[in-house]
Amino acid sequence: MEINGIKIEAGANLRWADLQGADLQGADLRGANLLNAKLQRADLWWAKLQGANLQGANLLEADLRMANLRGAYLRGANLREANLQDADLRGANLRGANLEGANLEGANLEGAQGLTGINLHGE
Repeated sequence: MEINGIKIEAGANLRWADLQGADLQGADLRGANLLNAKLQRADLWWAKLQGANLQGANLLEADLRMANLRGAYLRGANLREANLQDADLRGANLRGANLEGANLEGANLEGAQGLTGINLHGE
């Protein structure tokens, strides 16, 4: 898969990539490096993001329904208003992540790290 000349595949190096509003439905991004990537309003429904590095990524209003984020590194990620309904976040690192207004209905957070330090209310 390729978007705006950017190759989207498992293990890809997408640091600082601008993928705002991109259609990444079902994309295989297992183990990808998405450090500080711009993913605002991206469609990541059913995306495979196991073990991906999403540290500092901007996922504002992103659609992550049914996404597999198992073991993903989301430290400091902006997930404000993101839709994480039924997402698999088992073992994910959410330290410092902003989840203000995010939909976590049905999300599996078993073993997720940093839940005490995340921002759920914008306070």
